[in-house]
Amino acid sequence: MEKEAILMNIALLANILIEVFGQDPAFNRIDKKYEGNEIEMFFPSLGGSLKFTLVSNRSLFECRAEKPKNPISIITINVKKEKAIKTVSDIIRQPDNLKGLMFVALKFIMRKLEVKGSLRAAIKFCRCMMIGKNPLYKNKLLREKL
Repeated sequence: MEKEAILMNIALLANILIEVFGQDPAFNRIDKKYEGNEIEMFFPSLGGSLKFTLVSNRSLFECRAEKPKNPISIITINVKKEKAIKTVSDIIRQPDNLKGLMFVALKFIMRKLEVKGSLRAAIKFCRCMMIGKNPLYKNKLLREKL
């Protein structure tokens, strides 16, 4: 029950942050080839998955705490259950640029993230999740509190 609650909180966090602070240019870069495909974010420590659908319109973005039927890419997050929300939050708060992608690559090298399936779709998904270019993050005090 606790693990399900953590997954639901992560899904809610992603939905709220993308709705409020999401960056439209990242969503506009989703090709028709990837539009509508599902991305699975799997948490072995929580024994569950989150389902994201790639969309080119930010207002249609939705995260659900369920296993997708036919994911194009599976992103496995290998962290303890106590660090699951922090890890996803760290990825979301990165800017959608080379610095943010390097942060995700570092997590990949450290084996905290694994990708099965389409690496390109996983990168496009991560770029959609990154909200660090929002003007809110220019204020150092606010950035530290989030």
